[in-house]
Amino acid sequence: MADLLIAILFILGISAAGFKLKSLTLGGAAAAVFTGISIYAGFGYPGLILLGVFFGSSSLWSKYKRNQKASVEEMLVKGDQRDAIQVFANGGAASLLSILYAFFPFEGGFAVYSAAIAAANADTWASEIGTLSRKKPRMIFSLKQVEKGTSGAVSVLGTAAAAAGSGLIALCAYAVFALEPMEFYLIFLIGFAGNLIDTFLGAAVQVQFQCPACGKTTEKKMHCDTEGEKIGGFLDNDAVNFTAILGAALLVFLFY
Repeated sequence: MADLLIAILFILGISAAGFKLKSLTLGGAAAAVFTGISIYAGFGYPGLILLGVFFGSSSLWSKYKRNQKASVEEMLVKGDQRDAIQVFANGGAASLLSILYAFFPFEGGFAVYSAAIAAANADTWASEIGTLSRKKPRMIFSLKQVEKGTSGAVSVLGTAAAAAGSGLIALCAYAVFALEPMEFYLIFLIGFAGNLIDTFLGAAVQVQFQCPACGKTTEKKMHCDTEGEKIGGFLDNDAVNFTAILGAALLVFLFY
């Protein structure tokens, strides 16, 4: 009971700090508390450590050189302050896996959970760091150059950032869960693959609008105080993120 109380106080403290630092909205902080408690139920303090590394590093990168990212954020539906939907989009798969593991432990559970966090971290690092690239990214299918922040686009810097983000979580998971070397490589590769899945889905099915006032393609239905024209896709960014992260976790589950 004492361990549970300490864990809850720790989760509440981290969530409150995220809200105070404007990394989380009030709803986002509440969702973070639920996510943290769910993960503790399944994977204990090691699970919380991985979640903390993801949240902490991603929040830092979202604030890094924020002024240079202004033009990119202007194209996106949401900014760097995560709301409840964004928290669940990035941590919902991990929460579901943790609750499932708490009641029905399964082989490779630690690696499956770690892959979900690695995929989330890879995608976030790719987005936050990739937008700082000096060159415009290219669409993953056509290789056509597009504006920074366009869903389904890749850059060398963003791809390298995704690999680094996945590698950090894989390394932490290897340490806190005492995994085998093979599992480290599996988490790293599948976490990176999760970012690629996100990119593919972003290019293929993520909803996009064209602003009739300025002609830009954005995720926003309203742009320049004008309702945009839907030009493709049917999933929003949060749904794409959740699907990609869950897909990465399922790949590791199937491996076992």
